[in-house]
Amino acid sequence: MSTSALDWSQADIARCVGRVLRERKATRAFRPEPLGRELVHDLLAEASTAPSGANIQPWRVYVLAGQPLQALSAALVAASRAASAPPPQHFPEPLPDVFRTRLQDFGARLYGALGIARHDTTGRSRQAERNLHFFGAPVGLVFSIDRRLKPHSWIDLGLFAQNLMIAAKSRGIDTCPQVSFAPFHDVIASHVQMPAEEVTAFGMSMGYGDHDAAVNQPRMPRERVEDFARLVGFEPRTVSNPSVLAAALK
Repeated sequence: MSTSALDWSQADIARCVGRVLRERKATRAFRPEPLGRELVHDLLAEASTAPSGANIQPWRVYVLAGQPLQALSAALVAASRAASAPPPQHFPEPLPDVFRTRLQDFGARLYGALGIARHDTTGRSRQAERNLHFFGAPVGLVFSIDRRLKPHSWIDLGLFAQNLMIAAKSRGIDTCPQVSFAPFHDVIASHVQMPAEEVTAFGMSMGYGDHDAAVNQPRMPRERVEDFARLVGFEPRTVSNPSVLAAALK
């Protein structure tokens, strides 16, 4: 007899969800195995349970595979090499030191795993271009949002994307969210027939990761809770249900 979710203890559920959250990571090399349409549809349906302000559900997503994905990738690469898209502006200048330090650490870990030196601009450009090939993933996604909406609706879009990544990882499917697509809105909008009121927010690669690839080896560090959160008003060293917490953290 199969075990239903109703047979799971709260600690079992916490342990399972925690493992999926910890194992999700940005994957930048994929195996060629395709993902079925029904599977991708189910993942999107689960992602759509994300919360949104007043339930306006502002997310839009264009999902490509096969020849349409290859055609979009080719157009993006051509635009990049022709420098016809505006330069990326992912971060402000000057970037505050605390964030710049993390950005530099990210670059050192990623390019170090690939054997690309800091001043090897050709090697770095070649790796950056792989973004536009969706890192060889069988499925590429482009997320857009109505440009008239305010910042809190962009947060809702992010919650949808996070739901999608977690739903995928729970099935052993890997993803990589990619802001590198944002400057290529005109190219993307033309290919996917995006309405004029929408703007490209970011893209995502999805598929079964090549876990032996060097680029997938680094694990990016995370700050301690004590470094980014202030917990106020709690009794010291207490939890609401110690037995559940202890079991979940094993």
